[in-house]
Amino acid sequence: MHDAPLPEVRRDPAQAFTPGTFANLKYDLPAALVVFLVATPLCLGIAMASGAPLFAGILSGIVGGMVVGLASASPLGVSGPAAGLTVIVLHAIRDLGSFPAFLLAVLLAGGMQIVLGLLRAGIIGYYFPSAVIKGMLAGIGLIIVQKQLPHAVGHQTVADQGAGTSWLHQLLAGISPGPALVAALSLLVLIVWERPFVKRIRALQYVQGPLVAVLLGMALHASFGSEGGLALAPSQLVQIPILADGQSWTSLLVGPDWAQFGNPKIWTTALTLAVVASLETLLCVEAADKLDPYGRTTPANRELLAQGLGNVVAGLLGALPVTQVIVRSSANIQSGGRTKTAAVAHGALLLVAVMAIPELLNRIPLAALAAVLLMVGYKLAKPSLFAEMFRLGWLQFAPFLVTVVGILLTDLLAGIAMGLAVAVFHLLWVNLRNPYFLAEERHDERGCTYTIHLAEEVTFLNRAAILQTLAAIPPHTRVVLDATRCVHLDYDVYEILTDFVTKAQRNDIDVTVQGTLQGHRNDSVARARQVFGNQSLDEKRPGGGS
Repeated sequence: MHDAPLPEVRRDPAQAFTPGTFANLKYDLPAALVVFLVATPLCLGIAMASGAPLFAGILSGIVGGMVVGLASASPLGVSGPAAGLTVIVLHAIRDLGSFPAFLLAVLLAGGMQIVLGLLRAGIIGYYFPSAVIKGMLAGIGLIIVQKQLPHAVGHQTVADQGAGTSWLHQLLAGISPGPALVAALSLLVLIVWERPFVKRIRALQYVQGPLVAVLLGMALHASFGSEGGLALAPSQLVQIPILADGQSWTSLLVGPDWAQFGNPKIWTTALTLAVVASLETLLCVEAADKLDPYGRTTPANRELLAQGLGNVVAGLLGALPVTQVIVRSSANIQSGGRTKTAAVAHGALLLVAVMAIPELLNRIPLAALAAVLLMVGYKLAKPSLFAEMFRLGWLQFAPFLVTVVGILLTDLLAGIAMGLAVAVFHLLWVNLRNPYFLAEERHDERGCTYTIHLAEEVTFLNRAAILQTLAAIPPHTRVVLDATRCVHLDYDVYEILTDFVTKAQRNDIDVTVQGTLQGHRNDSVARARQVFGNQSLDEKRPGGGS
């Protein structure tokens, strides 16, 4: 037997992260501007679809950015009104009879989320397998593409363009040349901006492609004029509410109806909002963390506290309920955001824009914003992602695909539930009832050594406990992963262990593996063998011989 050290994960020095707000402003402020431009029409659209005042959607974005952003420890997550809550909000406002009554439910839901955070319920997010989370990202990406294509060609909606015809036929039936040209040129800018030769131009290094695309769209709109075949209609532009002369923006604030406090429907609605919003937030937190190029982890319990505070404020001021949302978070990441300053700044920009320059924002073509979101959707649902999940085997591909299809055919939460059901069904099918590991701590003259014994079957249900155990290991120690009995290593656990090895190197933790992985039942173990090796590994100190 001989030593085979775990692979060293190397990062590009140019991508090294420097902590500190001021050190990252040159990245966060441009990203905040892009997220602000993306969030503006989303806030308005979700408010309209929810049957709520348009200003409630904008106010929700402000609360999600400034209140939740300041209270949260998520480095890249952006909060605001969520499309996944649209149906719940629409039915709740109708059933409760008024928007102020609904606001009381939002406030109570925020209080419930704070209680969940204090009870440390954020751990439930760890029990969702990575295949389902990646399926959620891909499904959302495809929905983004589907929803934005009508705006890219000048439609407000495709579903209302006539019955009995296909979605694609409806889309192509009434293309407006002006918006289509704006979208095409904006997409061209975004694609070119991704090319290496553009990134090598020093003057353009800190200019984000989405911002250039939006500015190009505004310039094209101005050049088209108000008449002619390329002119854009008012409905094809962003529409921010503009206050009348003498009207204060505070007059748009609406408070909760406290008289409904004893109404049982209020509490039922609040509980529904709290559960759904918390679950959607936790899934988006994990999804955003997976997209983080610096491998940071968001504390889930603090995120629940931050979201609860945000919804309490939303209920008091007259805003829609907030969650962390993957669309804005993805736009933030893709635009180069590095810290939560980007999220807070985007909320501040929404506030300033509503108060100071609504007329200027109303000149932005929806087609230009659609182009930005089309790129975001494509990056979330790249064909290479589907190919990668397929190569990992059916244990990963089946829940991934079911989640994607379920989201497309139903809604976000139903699709996630379907994917999770497939993963659990496989778990029951193989009857994995063994304990996953036993951890031993030993002290000797060489220091402290932790030994983790992997069981024969290690599945995604073990993720939370394994994460907690690995996180509790202090620096300057030794860790031995005993895989002598392991015959099935779930891909989710493979990811956790690989991430631990990467962080262990930074924390001066010496990690070695003992045992042989064999009798594998899916491609996940084959991938894991690339990390752990094919032969038994003896314990080795740094600098020791074989």
